[in-house]
Amino acid sequence: MELYALKGFQNVSVTDLQNALEMGRGSFYYYFADQDELFQTCMERYFLEPKQQALSLIPEDAGIDDMIAAMMQYLGTLEKALMTFDIKTINTSNVNNLMFTAYSRFPALHRKAQRLALKELELWRKAIYHDQRAGIVRRDIDRDQVALMFAHIKNSYDSGLGQTQMDFSLLEKTYSEFHKILKK
Repeated sequence: MELYALKGFQNVSVTDLQNALEMGRGSFYYYFADQDELFQTCMERYFLEPKQQALSLIPEDAGIDDMIAAMMQYLGTLEKALMTFDIKTINTSNVNNLMFTAYSRFPALHRKAQRLALKELELWRKAIYHDQRAGIVRRDIDRDQVALMFAHIKNSYDSGLGQTQMDFSLLEKTYSEFHKILKK
């Protein structure tokens, strides 16, 4: 995954992967049909499975604070995994490029990512509804639009600011500030 993040999928050869994995070509092909299979496996493990797990742990009666905590936990898992790489220059641009490549090249990955995005959106809607019923947030807001806005906060996150490392504390602050606006 580190090679893919640093060099991009198109610039990584099977030889590069063999060297990084410290295995011969025969061993590589024993475990993976080809580089595409390894790339898809990496994308599943690093991005889709952690998100699926985080979303599955959100209770039905979750509120907005619960959703923010779940999204931050998911992003923390992602950040922790990326920090295991030897080279600490992985940033959101690397990750976004990988995701774009994966979803444009492998339709099955894209469909799974879409299902997860729709599930996340539905969970945001429910969280807003629960907070409205509890009197925590205003009832005059459009749940669908606000749910899209919460999802957009995470989906459009880019640390920018010249940072090489991802800093999700800015994202948590943005979630919290937006939540404050919605409160009564």
